[in-house]
Amino acid sequence: MLVSTAELASHLNDPTWVIFDCRHDLVDHGKGAKLYAESHIARAYFASVETDLAGVKNGRNGRHPLPASDQFATFLALHGVNKDSRIVAYDDAGGLYAARLWWLARWIGFTQVALLDGGWQKWISERRAVNAEMPVARTDLAKSAPTVDMSMLWGANDVLFRLEKSDSLLIDARAGERFRGEIEPIDPVAGHIPGAVNRFFKANLNSDHTLRPVADLQREFVALIGARAVENVGHACGSGITACANIFAMEYSGLSGSKLYAGSWSEWVSDPLRPVARGD
Repeated sequence: MLVSTAELASHLNDPTWVIFDCRHDLVDHGKGAKLYAESHIARAYFASVETDLAGVKNGRNGRHPLPASDQFATFLALHGVNKDSRIVAYDDAGGLYAARLWWLARWIGFTQVALLDGGWQKWISERRAVNAEMPVARTDLAKSAPTVDMSMLWGANDVLFRLEKSDSLLIDARAGERFRGEIEPIDPVAGHIPGAVNRFFKANLNSDHTLRPVADLQREFVALIGARAVENVGHACGSGITACANIFAMEYSGLSGSKLYAGSWSEWVSDPLRPVARGD
């Protein structure tokens, strides 16, 4: 699930390894592509959070609805991914955008998917290979048919059903001030889904953007979810992006099976009849 900079550097010429640059900015949507064009890890392709890692918005399904499974499978295939590929994703934000690609790839049946530990910052701090060349995709490889696992998801109705159930828990990955409703820079309503608890995704990281030790992550998530089964734990954020970083941390620490509420807060507040909470 996690690849070191040294390991990735040793496989830069391995055609079975496919690298994706997922850098993005939730306010400036063109920033990631601009940064990629200026410089990126050698052989990396660009994955746009807005178009490649998200689907069509209709005003009711959140800011980053899931792409259609066939659409995402085609995107991977056009960049040389097949069933034998080793996929590595990175960003410059502690893995929050790269984790979305990781989650999507697993959702359609790929298992050899990892994040670059420390991301872009660690790679360039070690003066490893970067360039501005656009790699040519290997379109000769056969496309893998998606095997979609819908059990990895909760919808808004699932969340509504579980609001009052003590055996279920929703973890919100946004910063504390957004969770509490003190500020809301993006969505039209501030606050959180009633009953949710807050774990800012950055709590999973060391100061250098590498992932914290497994034992620490496991201890903290177990303390958060208590005696609940991991399968009864869901994850949300603003639009289903950052939540994937908390899912990654749980899976990495051995707590497998939690769910993504893909629409998250931006979908939730599109219906004024859904309840809203503020404060802790």
